[in-house]
Amino acid sequence: MAKSIHQTKLDFLLKDLESLSNEKPKLLLHACCGPCSSYVLEYLAKFFEITVFFYNPNIYPQEEYSRRLEELKNLYKIFPPVIENNVELKETDYIPKEFYDAVKTEKEPELAKEPEKGERCRRCYKFRLEKAYDYALKNHFDYFCTTLSISPFKDAEKINILGEEIQKQNADGPKWLPSDFKKKGGFKRSLELSEEYNLYRQQYCGCIFSMNNHN
Repeated sequence: MAKSIHQTKLDFLLKDLESLSNEKPKLLLHACCGPCSSYVLEYLAKFFEITVFFYNPNIYPQEEYSRRLEELKNLYKIFPPVIENNVELKETDYIPKEFYDAVKTEKEPELAKEPEKGERCRRCYKFRLEKAYDYALKNHFDYFCTTLSISPFKDAEKINILGEEIQKQNADGPKWLPSDFKKKGGFKRSLELSEEYNLYRQQYCGCIFSMNNHN
């Protein structure tokens, strides 16, 4: 599998960080679930002081949201990269209206049946990344990022373009951490970790539209 330019940029950045002896930079990592965050934390925890940001009002129904959050919490209680590197978790309120307002499927119903990686998904990436950026800015993080690019069903190019655009809002704010976490065997490793820790892996992305389209 070809390496993406975003993963190449990350490789160079991590190499630079590894050569420094000063404090780790602070990273706010948006995460959608335990399985997706497992490999990413294993990969990044030695380079950054990480806070995981769980903001996912797109997940439907609420029982599914709660299950994914609890699975993530349970993993973090026993996952060495989290424990050894003092990774913190920031939860947010579950307000589905924020998702529907962002994707605008009520005004554009054709988006409801759109396959993944389309405009509906782009809007979903955008509003979650903006929320992460706002939190990172207010709390003086050096970088912000998301685990979403680890999924083969997510468009890493769109995710990175959005992250770079959001970063430009404030020259002194947190920087976007370029990434395509599915590369370098990242997705495969997340599957191995899911099996090792007996993690629940959902069968659809999260929103009601992906659930209906999956069925």
